[in-house]
Amino acid sequence: MPTPTPGQRMRVLWLSTVSFTLMFAVWLMLGMLSIPISKELGLSDSQLYWLALTAILAGSILRFNFGVWTDKYGGRIMMTILLLLTVVPTFGVSLIENYTQLLICAALYGIAGNSFSVGIAWNAAWFPKERQGLALGVFGAGNVGASVTKLVGPLLIATIPASGFFDGAIPGGWRFIPAAYSALLLLMAAIVWFAAPKLARCPGRGKSLAEMSAPLKHRRVWEYSLHYVVVFGAYVALSGVLPKYYYSNYGADLAQSLSLSAQTVADFPKVKKMQGDEYKDYLKANPAVAEDLKKLTMWIGWLAGICYVFPASLLRPLGGWLSDRFGPKVVMTGVFVAMIAAGTVLSLPLGLDVWAFTAALFVLGAGMGIGKASVYKLIPDSFPQNIGAVGGLVGLLGALGGVLIPLGVVPLQGLTGLPQMLFGVLLGLTVVSAIWFQTEQWLSRQETVDAVPAEAMATAASGR
Repeated sequence: MPTPTPGQRMRVLWLSTVSFTLMFAVWLMLGMLSIPISKELGLSDSQLYWLALTAILAGSILRFNFGVWTDKYGGRIMMTILLLLTVVPTFGVSLIENYTQLLICAALYGIAGNSFSVGIAWNAAWFPKERQGLALGVFGAGNVGASVTKLVGPLLIATIPASGFFDGAIPGGWRFIPAAYSALLLLMAAIVWFAAPKLARCPGRGKSLAEMSAPLKHRRVWEYSLHYVVVFGAYVALSGVLPKYYYSNYGADLAQSLSLSAQTVADFPKVKKMQGDEYKDYLKANPAVAEDLKKLTMWIGWLAGICYVFPASLLRPLGGWLSDRFGPKVVMTGVFVAMIAAGTVLSLPLGLDVWAFTAALFVLGAGMGIGKASVYKLIPDSFPQNIGAVGGLVGLLGALGGVLIPLGVVPLQGLTGLPQMLFGVLLGLTVVSAIWFQTEQWLSRQETVDAVPAEAMATAASGR
């Protein structure tokens, strides 16, 4: 394959990063929209969990396939296809009238989550090994897409007329968000197709599926997958439920901190339990409270976005640079220390106020952001010829962690009555992951020590 120019590499990096950011925003858009949607449709917490899990599954189970296909056919083709496949179901969310319709749309637009595997394989094929850590870190910062809806969504919902524009042809309120995303997806597909380098670098072309899957038998693939569950799967799970967690557990605390009206603070415990027509009728009868709740929702989006999603996304390039500079193993050790410390604080019933909770959440997010880049620096170091397949499987299993964590949380919360079990499950996984990581480092050192005497004996024998 001809050597790419620096300009071609940068085009691949930025086009893939912007595409991934947009599709990640689409993939996790229900995280912030769940508050107004659940109020309008009268959805239960269980139904919201299943909506989030459906979208996560759809964006996870084909990650291995998309990684392999990108290695075989090229990133430009696969990214364009994925953008186009997501357009219609995303727009469909703006038209839904009931839970079943929303569930079907989530299963279809959730395919956007597979864009990560496409981008990883696409960039790895275009950048040399010594620059892959930073390049993959910059690309992975597209995780910040999870905060787009959290930051912009509440503002648009508050300002866009509920009736929309052009007699409802463009929907208003929360429905404007998925409609706008669908237009951006279509535009981005055209940009990628016409602006990306036409040259297809396909390291998997000509290889059989068996050849590309061979490294998956290695235990390190499964080790890296568990690490990615901790730094990415948990990130996806928390991004989806964090706005609701803030609203349910810190809404009253935050309302007081924001100096909202006395009526809003006093009525909040009963308001947060209202659904459907009861909720709509209350807001119509109390317009001042309705405005306060819009402000509260906006602040929740900002806190979840700026203090968790931002560090868990925008620090990914830093994690890539640190991994290039000091090695991913050193960086991962620091990540585990930070995440276990923050996870312990968040898991215990310490009675944290909203600001102490947010500070601990920031540390957790920073560890995840740096850790995501470190894990994906380990992959090309260990499997340089099979980055698409290995990266796809690690991404698949890591994203599936976003499904398993909520499934483990619900029964534990029911047994203990503690909402902190959301973080307790993550803490347990982090400890197991850290122990496996340190065990592998010890085994590697032992293999190196054992290999030295055998090498010396072979050299001595050949000299006789």
